[in-house]
Amino acid sequence: MIARRAKSYRLKNGRDPGRTRDAILAAAQVEFASKGLSGGRVDRIARQSRANKRMIYHYFGSKDGLYLAVLERAYEELRGAEKKLELSNLAPEKAIERLIEFNFDYCRRHPELISLINDENLHRARHLRRSKKIRELHSPFVRLIDGILNRGVAAGVFRAGLDPVNLYVTIAAMSYFYLSNNWTLSAIFGHSLGDDAACRKRRQHNVDMVLNAMRA
Repeated sequence: MIARRAKSYRLKNGRDPGRTRDAILAAAQVEFASKGLSGGRVDRIARQSRANKRMIYHYFGSKDGLYLAVLERAYEELRGAEKKLELSNLAPEKAIERLIEFNFDYCRRHPELISLINDENLHRARHLRRSKKIRELHSPFVRLIDGILNRGVAAGVFRAGLDPVNLYVTIAAMSYFYLSNNWTLSAIFGHSLGDDAACRKRRQHNVDMVLNAMRA
């Protein structure tokens, strides 16, 4: 029934609701990443997505609802990309190494994620706390890391007692701080920390620091 209605809508209106929703989310991500929730404007999102404001409110209910959908989409894309790493099929140390490298590279390729996280922290996670999807996305990931840690302990390569949440927070923090503060750090230390060579060096530093702290 739902599929028939969606098809009927497309035929009647000459547009695909799924594509319209995706276009709105893509435009909203750019808008909120550059302007934040407070500075973001639904008019600009409508114009960039070629959707009218009525459709935006139809799909997302409100500006805050759209903002939350953008946050969920950003985290969903991150978790989806992490799944493709197939970490459970790798040896424990290699799995953690790949996760660290991936996290750094992903944040570097997606500065909009850092901007969105910064903005939501200004709002004290008011929107993310309402999201059931965020918790559903992260719970399996924490279990995956815990499984890697347990395999590492059993193999004698990781020390016991490592917490999967704290480990991931450390991995994310090392990438996040370096990349989110890259301009100021470069100015303070007098050379570019954002070019390819500097980023490769920093990524390897992250790998070495984390693995050395984890080893039995």
